[in-house]
Amino acid sequence: MKENKGSLLIINIVSVVIPVVVVVLLGIRSKPDLGNWTKTLPRCIAGINSLTSLLLIVGLVLVKQKKLVLHRKVMTLAFILGALFLIFYVLYHLTNPSTTFGGEGAVRHFYYFVLLSHIGLSLVVLPLVLRAYYFAWIGLIDRHKKLVKFAYPIWLYVSITGVIAYLLILPYYA
Repeated sequence: MKENKGSLLIINIVSVVIPVVVVVLLGIRSKPDLGNWTKTLPRCIAGINSLTSLLLIVGLVLVKQKKLVLHRKVMTLAFILGALFLIFYVLYHLTNPSTTFGGEGAVRHFYYFVLLSHIGLSLVVLPLVLRAYYFAWIGLIDRHKKLVKFAYPIWLYVSITGVIAYLLILPYYA
């Protein structure tokens, strides 16, 4: 199958809109109150990131074993979890103020390195993952493979560092 320019345009738009929405939400001072349940979202988000990391590793093993049908299912689940992550992340930041990290010294530097690299690479990985999934979906496997060489390690890093950042800031949640 041939790539569709309209689909790639949608991927480009989504890749810009999602980070802009997140920045806007982080800047909103007056947050709507949807209840205390939204305070549990960081734990859910960390769980999603943990499971995504595991699925990414399983997906790599499966593709190396040439178990392509199972690989597709596992990677589709990782992709769905990525979408769920985005929904929960946006919902949390829509309804809750940002948490300030209270650690000092080396742990503070480590936290901010993890957090900033996580955020920066999450901006890079979104369009890569969307394109990689799209190319696999439409059967452009050669393009998918070329892109995944970059997208996969970044996605795995972003998933793992999301969990690390959560564990480091966990003591400072109100």
